[in-house]
Amino acid sequence: MKQKLDLDFLGGMAFETEINGHKVYIDADESVGGKNSAPRPKPFMMLALAGCTGMDVVSILRKMRVEYDALTISIDADMDEEFPKPFTSMKVIYKFSGKDLPLDKIQKAVDLSKDRYCGVSANYKASFPVAHEIRLNGETV
Repeated sequence: MKQKLDLDFLGGMAFETEINGHKVYIDADESVGGKNSAPRPKPFMMLALAGCTGMDVVSILRKMRVEYDALTISIDADMDEEFPKPFTSMKVIYKFSGKDLPLDKIQKAVDLSKDRYCGVSANYKASFPVAHEIRLNGETV
């Protein structure tokens, strides 16, 4: 199975692509020739992980008929200070809020995502540690 992406240079340090029919832009800070008109590339790596596992967890919990009021997925990432400044680790924090949240089902959904379904996580784990944490109503479990 192949994927393809074309990234078009717009000038300065800005680029544009189309993904699934949606325009996506990246740019750099003014200090390096950009116009700060769009996000930088590396945060998209964090977004990819959060989005991939988030969609997995929501889908799995929906099948389990688990209800919650809100879900926020945070990514805490560490990067090397030396160029090319690669990520050295990431932590995925699943923040659920709601009444009578079933930890066992939420844990199962997170485990299935991280161990079986999330392709982004699988790719990243080959390069650096990826940790996971669950918080229910503000409490780490």
